[in-house]
Amino acid sequence: MAAYIAVTAAYWAFMLSDGALRMLVLLHFHELGFSPVQLAYLFLLYEFMGMVTNLSAGWVAARFGLNATLYAGLALQVGALLALSRLDPGWSVATSVVFVMAVQGASGVAKDLAKMSSKSAVKLLAPSEGALFRWVAALTGSKNAVKGLGFLLGTALLGLLGFTASVLAMAAVLAVILAAVALFMPAGLPRGTKGVKFSQVFSKDANINRLSAARMFLFGARDVWFVVGIPIYFYAVLSDGTVAGNRNAFFLIGSFMAIWIILYGAVQAAAPRLLGARDKSLSQIAALASGWAGWLTLIPFALALAALAAGSPQGWLTITLVIGLLVFGFVFAVNSSIHSYLILAFTKAERVTMDVGFYYMSNAAGRLLGTLLSGLSYQIGGLPLCLGTAGVMAAASFLIVRRLPRKG
Repeated sequence: MAAYIAVTAAYWAFMLSDGALRMLVLLHFHELGFSPVQLAYLFLLYEFMGMVTNLSAGWVAARFGLNATLYAGLALQVGALLALSRLDPGWSVATSVVFVMAVQGASGVAKDLAKMSSKSAVKLLAPSEGALFRWVAALTGSKNAVKGLGFLLGTALLGLLGFTASVLAMAAVLAVILAAVALFMPAGLPRGTKGVKFSQVFSKDANINRLSAARMFLFGARDVWFVVGIPIYFYAVLSDGTVAGNRNAFFLIGSFMAIWIILYGAVQAAAPRLLGARDKSLSQIAALASGWAGWLTLIPFALALAALAAGSPQGWLTITLVIGLLVFGFVFAVNSSIHSYLILAFTKAERVTMDVGFYYMSNAAGRLLGTLLSGLSYQIGGLPLCLGTAGVMAAASFLIVRRLPRKG
């Protein structure tokens, strides 16, 4: 239990900084005049490096131990924050984009080292298979609630301290937490096995592969509106062009994003109870994935039709979007929680870091695809195309998860 608490605390600290950094970068560079596509570029290397990291991090953890990958993730995030503080406002747009992409790439490596380490640890530290769904739901749900607070923290810091002071403050706090975790981490995590081959990362289990593909499109369906489209739409609606108006817009956008993520995390944590998972077999829980994916597909298509009917920003459309996206968040959270349980239930203890790494590589691939399409779809077709693209990706996840083999 002590090792689980230490891992969870380290993951919380990381995700708080990760959420804050995302909002700092998005809103700071939007205020500087970056287009939706340029804003998407800032996050592309972050997501791409997440793919690369997850593919290799499972092997690294299996070889060198989970402690090593967890500490490396925290340390790399501190370095990324310090590097971002060196951004020069006098640089050209192209230079700024390249620099921030590189730093975000390092942050993407850090995030997925920390995530893979924490999620794998749950499989190894859970007291029994019966408790696995509850333990992974608690870690994942609390992490997303903390990340939601990070969104709010990032927008508040940007309005109060400015960009450079904000990233320096976060780097200092995260460095202190890294030192504390490294000093007081109890025993309980495996040290690694030297003979593990990199080729073992790729799973031959149809359950793992299909679940990974469904996860890719699931997270693409979220990020295609979440990363660029909705924040920029809300900024256009809420900002009046004045300094005070921009700060109010920052706060309102950050508050919505924070509330969305916090509620998403709360639903994830409560999913085992909502689904009555204690009384269901593994095959029954796998069957639930299909039904919940089907419900998720309907929501973005309905919102896209509403945006198309409105034609331009309208008060009723904004209210509809807020309510609709909160409903999307509820259904998405249940889907995500089922997936997070199934990947750990399907894998074996001796392959957990590699299967979890492969699975979260697919997660990162979905975020990468969603991030790119978020900027492109919003710039080409505005909010209707952005939300319609989300619906297509949710439908792809539904079609794949329907073919998920059953075990147990």
